[in-house]
Amino acid sequence: MRLVAVIIVALMTAACDQEQDITGSTLTCPMRNYSYNPRDMNQCVSACKSCDRGTTVTCTTSCTLKGAR
Repeated sequence: MRLVAVIIVALMTAACDQEQDITGSTLTCPMRNYSYNPRDMNQCVSACKSCDRGTTVTCTTSCTLKGAR
């Protein structure tokens, strides 16, 4: 029974992807294409839509969580 539990835990741990997907491209895109102020809601949503291919709803939520007003 312990062996089965250890094998299950090992398989679950092996399935996790430890590599970070953060490449920095999400920060360079708005800075390259806009005079970008991340605290301005309109600029943040516009950059999110074009650089991250987001929708108005997801970008507005993301920008709000980042502190844009």
